Amino acid sequence: MHGHAIVIDVGKSLSKVSLWTPEGVLVERRSRPNSRAAGSGYLALDAVGIEDWLARTLADLGRLAPVEAIVPVAHGAAVALLRNGRLAALPLDYEQPIPAAVRAAYDVQRDPFERSGSPALPAGLNIGAQLHYLDSLDPALLAPGAMILPWAQYWAWRLSGVAAAEVTSLGCHSDLWFPARGCPSDLAVRRGWADLLPPMRRAGDCLGTLTPEWVARTGLSSGVRVHCGIHDSNAALLAARGFPELASRESTVLSTGTWFVAMRTPGVPVDQSALPADRDCLVNVDAAGQPVPSARFMGGREIELLTGSDTPRIDIAADQAVLLDALHTALADGARVLPTFVPGTGPFPRARGRWEHMPADQAGRRASVSLYAALVADVTLDLIGSSERIVVEGRFAQTQVFVRALAALRPGTAVYAANSLNDVSYGALRLLDPSLAPDGDLVLAGPLELDLGAVRAEWLAEAQRMEQAA
Repeated sequence: MHGHAIVIDVGKSLSKVSLWTPEGVLVERRSRPNSRAAGSGYLALDAVGIEDWLARTLADLGRLAPVEAIVPVAHGAAVALLRNGRLAALPLDYEQPIPAAVRAAYDVQRDPFERSGSPALPAGLNIGAQLHYLDSLDPALLAPGAMILPWAQYWAWRLSGVAAAEVTSLGCHSDLWFPARGCPSDLAVRRGWADLLPPMRRAGDCLGTLTPEWVARTGLSSGVRVHCGIHDSNAALLAARGFPELASRESTVLSTGTWFVAMRTPGVPVDQSALPADRDCLVNVDAAGQPVPSARFMGGREIELLTGSDTPRIDIAADQAVLLDALHTALADGARVLPTFVPGTGPFPRARGRWEHMPADQAGRRASVSLYAALVADVTLDLIGSSERIVVEGRFAQTQVFVRALAALRPGTAVYAANSLNDVSYGALRLLDPSLAPDGDLVLAGPLELDLGAVRAEWLAEAQRMEQAA
């Protein structure tokens, strides 16, 4: 990079904007909780509210340093529909329930998992299901002349006026893409959706410069480059690939946020038929267009539901000592959490979660939930054959009980934690400069000094029983 860059990260729970030096040093980071938009007749993303906040934030950051480039990042389960150069409808929130009859009519049209790498997911988590539902509400939305933009590329278009589609966003359980063939799915072609996609561009491509509107709104230079952008989990993967521990070796990146997404890389042959589609396994597509075997669960959402917060305190030494003591006590008292509190997702999608012997104190609950997240992550990693090394990144990478429990559950596997600067935003920066080295080293996690073998066996047997009985 030759100048300061801004990364826009529009996640499910939070929108974040960060300013970086040409050397990849963080200058400033701002965030905003996302809300839903009202008045659309369905659960909708607050595109207007995000945009207003984004304009103010870009103006603020532009006063700190001269900005030369902007890269958008976003979660992969949203699209924007355009007509006549503007939003035709508010983007659907993927948690919008889809009526059973509408969903059934859609499911018979889906391509087999062996070709799409995209499992049938609940509500609107498949982009194809969103489009089918919106079409049932108003067929004019997807009539000829409309345009379908993935969520990250919507923000690139909004800033630059140039529309593009991109493979990491389309290759993310969308039902619209064939990862192995690198082309739109048969479903997308049959429904005419493929014809509504803008030209394909690479994630790091410069689409153009800021429009006059955004120059006026932000005070940024008219020469600021706007790049195509990338799906957030794939940005995390790109960040982790900068560590020498992962270079040309079997490894898995476990990205943690609202979703915990495990992606096995690099160069791992993908046998899509061997992945259990009914356990939230899928095939992502990385920034180079290569298929990546993946599995996931809604870890951040479950932690929020179980502890009342989706942003746990960093486990500093004093806090960690308290949680470790609390975990010993909770285990001795028989406390455990069984899956799942977000039905339809993760490796046990039909089970209905419950507490057993829930601790009365907050530390005991936090420790038990951290162990629960590690147990689910352990199963998720097994589903995609992770074996040699795991890098945990994202906002739970510094939650030491979780990371150390995961290391204890997987003896013989090196489990590393990436610091908070080597995250989704840093991966987006590597689109601009692939030579950027990670900021700091990975930290090898020391396993908890607990024998979790029996805990794991009993927990897994009960989770499997609950899944089969559901």
